[in-house]
Amino acid sequence: MADFPACPSCQAEYTYEDRGLFVCPSCGHEWSTDAAAEVEEEGLVVRDANGNPLADGDNVTLIKDLKVKGSSSVIKVGTKVRINRLVEGDHDIDCKVDGIGAMMLKSEFVKKA
Repeated sequence: MADFPACPSCQAEYTYEDRGLFVCPSCGHEWSTDAAAEVEEEGLVVRDANGNPLADGDNVTLIKDLKVKGSSSVIKVGTKVRINRLVEGDHDIDCKVDGIGAMMLKSEFVKKA
């Protein structure tokens, strides 16, 4: 039997290959061998809305108005933000916004400045 890699999403060991992609029957996650190798070699890779890779200390600009949870404030389009660090998870940018304070943003709502 072939030796397929464990699922990077749920770590299930029962995976199979379908048309060049690996598939996890437990969670339905699909990935290619190239993507798995890129994550292992480079570590955490976070990309902005345009597909540009982001790094700690980069300046980014918001591309959408964002409501601040627990407040009536809104961060407007075009607000410049400096990335403190990149983290794993749903909100993968840890940053500080002037006038608002420290917060976490999703990379899909920013573009590299």
